[in-house]
Amino acid sequence: MERKEQKKITIAIDGPAASGKSTTARLVAQKLGYLHVDTGAMYRALTLEAIEKNLNLSDKEKIVALARTSSIRLEGGNPTTRVFLDNIDVTDKIRTPQVNQAVSTISGYQGVREMMVREQQRISTDGGVVLEGRDIGTIVIPSAELKIFMIANVQERVRRRKKDLALCGIEADENELVKEIEARDKKDSTREISPLRKAEDAVELDTSDLTIDEQVDFIVARAKKKIDQKETIA
Repeated sequence: MERKEQKKITIAIDGPAASGKSTTARLVAQKLGYLHVDTGAMYRALTLEAIEKNLNLSDKEKIVALARTSSIRLEGGNPTTRVFLDNIDVTDKIRTPQVNQAVSTISGYQGVREMMVREQQRISTDGGVVLEGRDIGTIVIPSAELKIFMIANVQERVRRRKKDLALCGIEADENELVKEIEARDKKDSTREISPLRKAEDAVELDTSDLTIDEQVDFIVARAKKKIDQKETIA
């Protein structure tokens, strides 16, 4: 007797910078056997390319034109998803302070977002995907069966960002990181195009005092309930 294939859902994980989305989303995807899509990495890769080509980041037309010709690819990896820009691995380079400060500008351009969103929607068509970013549950996949909105206090987010930068060999000042994160929050939540906001049907998860395992278990448990519900309906 053939084993019935388990129904697959789409999981949307949103939240501000350094709230723990990437690591948690990757581990959730691993536990469920799903594809992990770090949508923020796609915008970061484009930002890196614009910086390396010395483009004026305020020149929207040139940035959108660059997006049309760029080749950005994500590949599953251990311990993290690898990001390729024009077939070159830029996984570490997209996490530098320079990219952190500029990515909100690049991701705020409508032409850029339209191209990125189309690709993200294409990837998630058949389910079995964990997408994380800032507008997944509201704009990219508003029909996602499970939506999680992750938050954390600024102190914890600074600690995480500093740790991530240290792994890339970058020593960061905590006071500067506080300013950077608060500025990023303001820019992301007030921009006209796809602002950061919690979807009405999203489950809020405060990760300030949670371990990575606790965050993952929280989401996986809810995902399994959604999968069971889908199989019962089917």
